[in-house]
Amino acid sequence: MSEERDFKPLNIAVLTVSDSRSLAEDRSGDLLVERLEGVGHHLYERDLLPDDIYQIRAAVSRWIAAPDCDVVITTGGTGLTGRDGTPEAVSVLFDKTIDGFGEMFRALSFQTIGSSTLQSRATAGVANRTYLFVLPGSTGACKDAWDNLIESQLDYRKRPCNLVELMPRLTER
Repeated sequence: MSEERDFKPLNIAVLTVSDSRSLAEDRSGDLLVERLEGVGHHLYERDLLPDDIYQIRAAVSRWIAAPDCDVVITTGGTGLTGRDGTPEAVSVLFDKTIDGFGEMFRALSFQTIGSSTLQSRATAGVANRTYLFVLPGSTGACKDAWDNLIESQLDYRKRPCNLVELMPRLTER
């Protein structure tokens, strides 16, 4: 017997990290907002900040402290240059790391960009019952991550399991 489940819309914040773009030029952030709203989720808030670990950490911390923000997705600042610090800004906030996300993202990315994917420091975790996804800044990376990994895991109807059904248990001790 198959049990039908209703879609559960989530409140998702989107943060673009860039020293060179403005919100008007933020195609990766636009793509993520279009995708999340297109499937029925709600944009909680959107921001664009420079590659500054402390500004990034402050924004993400504010969202994970908000009781009505369910997910934070960042795009940008995941490379290897001196200014790329999004993983360092966000990962210290994790209560738990979702190791499989980075592994799956790089495996998926390998099909498109080959060995260049080893430069990706995409990661994910959970902090204070909020899911965090740290993505590269390219629109292709955001599209691949959302379409092939994040969207289905943020859909309560996805079987055999999904991240949404775990949400009530994230703060168990």
